[in-house]
Amino acid sequence: MQIEMKNPADLLAYENNARTHSDEQVEQIANSIKNFGFNDPIEIAPDGTIISGHARALAALKLGLNEVPTVTLAGMDENSRKAYILAANRTALSAGWDVELLKIELGDLDDDEFDLSLTGFTDEEIGSYLTEIKEEKVRKDFSDALETRYLVEINCISEQEQEKMYTELLKRGLECRVLTL
Repeated sequence: MQIEMKNPADLLAYENNARTHSDEQVEQIANSIKNFGFNDPIEIAPDGTIISGHARALAALKLGLNEVPTVTLAGMDENSRKAYILAANRTALSAGWDVELLKIELGDLDDDEFDLSLTGFTDEEIGSYLTEIKEEKVRKDFSDALETRYLVEINCISEQEQEKMYTELLKRGLECRVLTL
């Protein structure tokens, strides 16, 4: 496959594209392109009809781009192309999220004061994940602050026995202190 730069105004929308794109989604994609570049080529048929990438093409037009990367998918019959258009859009919806890793990534970006709106998540979603992260951190900090200690009292019959026991426990890597009552 070879990437070719084409004018998005010259690309043809597939007339039976069953996937819809809201203005909000096109705006998110446009913001992504502005901030990260056009990193996902539009897949087209040899006649210039868009197979995959309708929203990217709309975002490019919105941005006034004169060139976008495209990849021509040749060798598909009409039914294969139709099925691929559906599959390319549907399979992305089947993906899930590792929520714990997602919270870590969002938290790291937030710590660095990165514009989280560029991630495509809504303000409500971001707020929910960040609240969970902060609550987990507070619980961990509180738990760490409690630091459970386990004490053992050993009664020795002499100072020498106390010294011997103290030395033996230190050798085992235990934290010890000597008390005389």
